[in-house]
Amino acid sequence: MTEVLDRTKIYIDGEWVDSQGAGRIDVVNPATEEVIAVVADGAAEDVDRAAEAARAAFPAWSALSGEERGEYLRKAAGLVKERVDELAALVSSDMGMPLGFAKPVQIGMPLANLAAFADLAATYNFDAQEVGNSLIVREPIGVVGAITPWNFPLHQVVLKVGGALAAGCTVVLKPTEVAPLITYALTDIFHEVGLPAGVFNLVSGYGPVVGEAIAGHPEVDMVSFTGSTRAGKRVAVVAAETVKKVALELGGKSANVILDDADLTKAVTDGVAKCYLNSGQTCSALTRMLVPADKVDEAAAIAAQVAQNYAVGDPTAATSVLGPLVNSNQLKRVRSYIEQGIAEGAKPVLDGRETGQERGYFVGPTVFSGVTEDMTIAREEIFGPVLSIIGYQDEEDAVRIANATEYGLAGGVWSGDKDRADRVARQLRAGQVEVNGGAFNTNAPFGGYKQSGIGREAGILGFEEFLEIKSIQR
Repeated sequence: MTEVLDRTKIYIDGEWVDSQGAGRIDVVNPATEEVIAVVADGAAEDVDRAAEAARAAFPAWSALSGEERGEYLRKAAGLVKERVDELAALVSSDMGMPLGFAKPVQIGMPLANLAAFADLAATYNFDAQEVGNSLIVREPIGVVGAITPWNFPLHQVVLKVGGALAAGCTVVLKPTEVAPLITYALTDIFHEVGLPAGVFNLVSGYGPVVGEAIAGHPEVDMVSFTGSTRAGKRVAVVAAETVKKVALELGGKSANVILDDADLTKAVTDGVAKCYLNSGQTCSALTRMLVPADKVDEAAAIAAQVAQNYAVGDPTAATSVLGPLVNSNQLKRVRSYIEQGIAEGAKPVLDGRETGQERGYFVGPTVFSGVTEDMTIAREEIFGPVLSIIGYQDEEDAVRIANATEYGLAGGVWSGDKDRADRVARQLRAGQVEVNGGAFNTNAPFGGYKQSGIGREAGILGFEEFLEIKSIQR
C-alpha cells in the first residue's frame, strides 16, 4: 500500500498551522490512480490570516536592499539545486511527467528563474530614470496574491513568487490542489533558508473558495493568475471590486506555420515535440500545424511516423516519453475532443485513445489530418497530445489562419529563408514566437495577446510586473 503523505497544514506567518477549513483534498498519482497525499481544503478565513501576515511583513521586507532579498532567493535556489533528483521524483509522482523530462523541465526551468530573480533583485536600479525635474522610481506593489496551475507547478510558482519577492512584495499563494506537493517542498525550502515570517504564505484549497478570496481581498494589491481563460475572466471580475492590478497567463491554441520553402521533415518532427511536451498539457503547445495544402498528406505521414515512436507509460521508466494526463477529468476531456474531431470529419491518422495501459490516465499521441478552421479541435484548447494539421493556400492565408483565434500566447514559423521567417513571425498576434525551432529562453518575457492574458512573466519584464511607478517632482 502506498504511504499517504499528510500535508494538511497551511503556511502562514512563518509557521505550518491548521486550516480553518475542515475538508481534505486527496492528491492522486495519475499513473497509478492511488492517493499519495492529503492537503487542506482551505477557507476564506485562512486567506484573511495570510493576507494580514503578508501586510504586516511588507514594510520590513520592502525596506531591505535588493541584494539582501536576492540572497534569500539565492540560498533557496542552492537548496533546489542540491535536491534536484528528489524534487523531480516528487513532481513526477504528483502530475505525471516522465522523470527524464521532469528533471530539466519541471525543476531545471524554475531553478534558472529563481537564480535569475535573485540576480535581478541585487542589480536592478529602482531609481532608473530622470525626466526633467522628476525622478521616476519603481517600488514594490505590495501584497501579491498568486494562483497557480498544475501543469508546470513549480515553474509557475517561481515565476510569480520569485519575481514578487525579488521586487520587494510579500505573497499569499494558492497552489494547485491537483499537483501541490512540489510547492510544499519549495515552502519547506523557504522556511529552511529563514525567509522572514509573513513574507510568503501558502493556503491550499479550491479556486471558487480560496482563489476568489485572494482575488477579492482588500489587503491584496495585485493578483497574478495562471490557468484557463474562463477562470482568468472570473479572477479579473472579482479583483475589479477592489481595483487591483491583475496579471493573467491563460489559454492558447498556438499555430506552427511551416512555409513552403521549409525542410518539411525537420519542421514536422520538431513540431510534434512542441505539441506533445508534458503530454500536451502546455498552454503554449503548438497544437495547430499549418502546412501548404498540397503537403498536408505528406506532413501527416511524417507526423504519424514520428509520433508513434513516442512511448506512453510509467513516468519512472527511462523509455517513457508521454506520461499520463493529470487526472480522470482531463482524460475524459481529451478523449471527448478526439471523438468530436472524428465526428466533425477530421481524419485520425494516429488515434491515441487506446494505449494498452491497465491503469492511469493515459492518452497516446494523436494526429489529425484534414482539419478545417471551423472544427472544434482547431478552435478550442484540448490540453492533451492531439495535433491538428491544417492546409493553407499561400503565405497570406497561413498568417490569416494562424491569427484567426481568440488566443495569442505562442507560435512558430519555419522557413528556409530566415528573413522571411522573421517577417512572418512579426505578423503573428502572439506573445512568443519561435523561428525554425528556436530554443525556449527562460529569461525572455512570457505571456499572451488577446484572450491569452495580460502582462508578462520571467526576466526583467516579468520582474517589473510587481513594481509600481512613482514620479517625484524636485
